Amino acid sequence: MLTQFTLGNGLRVVAEPLPHFRSLCVGLWVGAGSMYEEPQEGGLSHFIEHMLFKGTQKRTAKQIAEEMDAIGGQLNAFTSKECTCFYAKVTGEKLSVALDVLSDMLLDASFDAGELEKERSVILEEIAMTEDSPEDLAHELLGGAALDGNPLARPILGTQALIASYTREDLLRFEKAHYTPANTVLAVSGSFDPAELRELAEAYLGAWPAQTPPQTPQWGETFVPALVRREKDIEQNHLCFAFPGIPMGHDDNYPLSVLNNLFGGGMSSRLFQRVREESGLAYTVYSLPSSFPGCGLMTLYAGTNEQHAPAVARLIREETQRLLRDGISRDEFTKAQEQLRGGFILAQDSVSSHMSAIGRGQLLLPRILSEEEVLEKISAVTMEDVMRVAQRIFSSPNAAAAVGRNVGALQEETLLWS
Repeated sequence: MLTQFTLGNGLRVVAEPLPHFRSLCVGLWVGAGSMYEEPQEGGLSHFIEHMLFKGTQKRTAKQIAEEMDAIGGQLNAFTSKECTCFYAKVTGEKLSVALDVLSDMLLDASFDAGELEKERSVILEEIAMTEDSPEDLAHELLGGAALDGNPLARPILGTQALIASYTREDLLRFEKAHYTPANTVLAVSGSFDPAELRELAEAYLGAWPAQTPPQTPQWGETFVPALVRREKDIEQNHLCFAFPGIPMGHDDNYPLSVLNNLFGGGMSSRLFQRVREESGLAYTVYSLPSSFPGCGLMTLYAGTNEQHAPAVARLIREETQRLLRDGISRDEFTKAQEQLRGGFILAQDSVSSHMSAIGRGQLLLPRILSEEEVLEKISAVTMEDVMRVAQRIFSSPNAAAAVGRNVGALQEETLLWS
């Protein structure tokens, strides 16, 4: 049973007591990510995430780490296109310590000038790492091309030029606009006392001054059937194909997840069996759905050597065509549906997964679905639903990205299938 309440300053709290666990996970979710940034602000959400670990007015970066280590806790954060989350996993009796450290980081970070320069260097190295990971680069290029015109197209890390240019005042200005109580959710799952949580939330976060939250941008369906290539002197060609997907919160994400499982989501999937097991032309091949507010992508990926790239692209295209032409069998549908159901149930064995589900849901969705509701929605998916979604996705023109040696020589019709 979820506990939900709102502090006087507008900060929302959602909590899920799980007394059979001896641990808990607490997270602060902020509506700050690359989709909220203006073109000249690219990467600021992620930069701020880094800086909140670099010390506050009463704790140094080392003291933050030592305080969590002293109780055997784990402290981390991430920035996505839709949000930033700071979270801690601790034993059940250490909720107060976790909230003390997290709230101090969120509300009183010092943004020390020396630490800022160190983190600027770290982030520039992080951006450079993407260039050295051709699979990641292919996905980044594909998203930028297929979602062109939408802020979701911009990289979470920003660009090297932007990161090099930011001042301390730039970070503080963005933080002030987006780090507000009404734009933040406190989520807790695991072993804790709900009454104590209410007291602690008020004590650590209740005095945060209320202010008008930033206007949440609204975008509709976005998809551009574009082609982008990047020449790199590496052993493999990395091929990515994207089709219009399903927006976040839409019920069609359930049949899409079943479709993904049977088409490219595992070792028994069609893509894996056809491209790797039967043809031996790739080590890695998969499909991946991504859902964002207002739009989504369905991505197909394979890494193969230069000589095999045209054949691999042809096999992937043939599998999409065979799916639309011949449909799916009852057996593969049942297996894919059960795979989705089992994966969801197994994920419930983690307090972190519970915290992530309720925190993200409270911040980004109209309401949080219970475990039973999710399982009911998975069970309600039919073969007809899966084929309807498949027709919607794979009947559309695709976008493509290719990274590797001589990818410019690949015929356009090899990569774009309209």
